[in-house]
Amino acid sequence: MRPFEVATPHEPVRRRARAAPALLCALLAAGGARAELQIEITSGVRDPVPLAIVPFGRADTPGGDLDVAAIIQHDLEGSGRFRALARNRMPATPTTAEQVTAAAWKAVGSDYVVVGHVSALDNGGYAVDFDLVNALTGVRVARQRFIGGAGALRNAAHRVSDAVYQKILGVRGAFATRIAYVALEGEPPEQRYQLLVADADGANAHQILESRYPLMSPAWSPDGQWLAYVSFETRHAAVYVQLVRTGERRQVSARAGINGAPAWSPDGHKLALTLGGRGGNPDIYVLDLDTQELERITDDPAIDTEPAWAPDGRTLYFTSDRAGSPQIYQIAATAGARPRRITFGSGYNARPRVSPDGTQLAMVTLDGGNYRIAVQDLAGGTVHVLSHGHLDESPSYAPNGATLIYSEREGDHGALATVSTDGLTAQRLKAAQGEVQDPAWGPFAQ
Repeated sequence: MRPFEVATPHEPVRRRARAAPALLCALLAAGGARAELQIEITSGVRDPVPLAIVPFGRADTPGGDLDVAAIIQHDLEGSGRFRALARNRMPATPTTAEQVTAAAWKAVGSDYVVVGHVSALDNGGYAVDFDLVNALTGVRVARQRFIGGAGALRNAAHRVSDAVYQKILGVRGAFATRIAYVALEGEPPEQRYQLLVADADGANAHQILESRYPLMSPAWSPDGQWLAYVSFETRHAAVYVQLVRTGERRQVSARAGINGAPAWSPDGHKLALTLGGRGGNPDIYVLDLDTQELERITDDPAIDTEPAWAPDGRTLYFTSDRAGSPQIYQIAATAGARPRRITFGSGYNARPRVSPDGTQLAMVTLDGGNYRIAVQDLAGGTVHVLSHGHLDESPSYAPNGATLIYSEREGDHGALATVSTDGLTAQRLKAAQGEVQDPAWGPFAQ
């Protein structure tokens, strides 16, 4: 199969996906069970920060038996940058900074201690208070309160993790964000596709849409309220946008031929798309969601696909084979602009994604006969291969720019994986059964 051929719902997409990473959203297959994803740490830093996360105190509060400290520990250890003290080695169970005896925690090897408690509010909600204490100096370095409804206690735990991560490492945490991905359950002709949204750690998954036909290429709006995606539910590719909270959705492109690879503009008012009429080559277009006006950006006999916006909203990156092999190009998001080639050095560079700060480009690259995730420094052009799989694809940046999530093949099954952009830490997120693929990391909550 040529990498640019379009998969259709009439051919098993998983079989086609093994041939080469997808360059059109319509090429991508997604699979997986509806079960929540389970994290497996595959690599971490050599000297993770040692800390203790003490069980949080709580009275009769919303959230049942939810163990807030366990979620925080799961987040921080899962990042590969922290090592948590086992509970049976803790010298005490304080719930405030004033109760922490720093020397005792230093003696058991902890540099930091996280303590806190959950309390009920009169309105039926809760308050989560936490302190972060430097066990080497005895100084409280952070204190914060999070307030929410009973159903958001897990999110509050993730927000504590974010605060601890940022205070110790100096990088904003992304544990309280969400991911979207596509899951496939069953075998043809009975397979079911599901579009799912979960916490960044794979927990708390819930279904956004289910279909007998392929769902692919989910993309978050900048405010995190909407998802754009491609559906074959009418037996032809069409692009939809859907409000995550309510399920409200509308079809925004069902033109003849290809409708694929939606990407939201930074202002949330436009989608960059891959469109190709009957018998025509795919090109990049920009659709104004407010007016439905369509602007053609590329016009070339080559295949142009997989658009991605730069943070400035004025520039697009895309994949094209106009030089004879798939490579990534940059172009102004206006009709008649001339593209500039960005990638060199490999015979295959595709699926561009721009880092939130605009300094890096993530992509799929051919490396030693394998398709892997790499990042390129846009200022100097240096490329670093980050993943180690055979068929890795669909990279998506965390909103803090520190981590990428992507699809990988583990034997005959699709899984999700993450890797830090410095290559030091990695995880695998697996479903208990079935396949998962085509992830998109959502933005910070607004």
